[in-house]
Amino acid sequence: MVYPKKVYFGDQVFLVDEHVYEPAEDTFLIAEKMRVTEYDTVLDMGTGCGILAVLAAEKAKSVLAVDINPYALQCASRNAETNGVKERIKFRRGDLFQPIKQSERFSLIVFNAPYLPSEPDEEKSWIGKAWAGGKNGRRIIDRFVMDAPNFLAAGGRIQLVQSSLSDVNRTIEMFGELDLRAMVAAQVKVAFESIVLVEAKR
Repeated sequence: MVYPKKVYFGDQVFLVDEHVYEPAEDTFLIAEKMRVTEYDTVLDMGTGCGILAVLAAEKAKSVLAVDINPYALQCASRNAETNGVKERIKFRRGDLFQPIKQSERFSLIVFNAPYLPSEPDEEKSWIGKAWAGGKNGRRIIDRFVMDAPNFLAAGGRIQLVQSSLSDVNRTIEMFGELDLRAMVAAQVKVAFESIVLVEAKR
């Protein structure tokens, strides 16, 4: 497989396949705010090129990386190997929580969600699936928020990246309805929107 792009974070390099979302401000926002300890069991939802999984695996007890895109999982596996943490990450292909067992629990769930408002045809390509969030940008976010608490360990936390264009307040309200305390933990202004990191805790 040919990897036409390279992305750097700190002293690490990540190869990015042409069918895989290239890490940008949203990825780096969560990467910078992700706090992982040796006791954490981490779920990296929508792993993409695997940057968050690799960073988490440097400290975490265990990491599970999930993506619907087969090219992403190949790419993430390669990057895990390149950065010396492949044996510490498990990879599964599937749609959101579909490949996860009902009994599995995680102390940290991270997700750089597809969050931009989009037209139906924009969701057809693998790259499109990584950013296109449907008519109001919430098609994937809503599904994730509804299911994520079911897989959260006691005292666990969720870090979700989305756009100011896809109703951040609604995300916080939904977490509240599911008995999680949620807040905006960080944000960065880019062009016509703000990229927002929402953190929710038990």
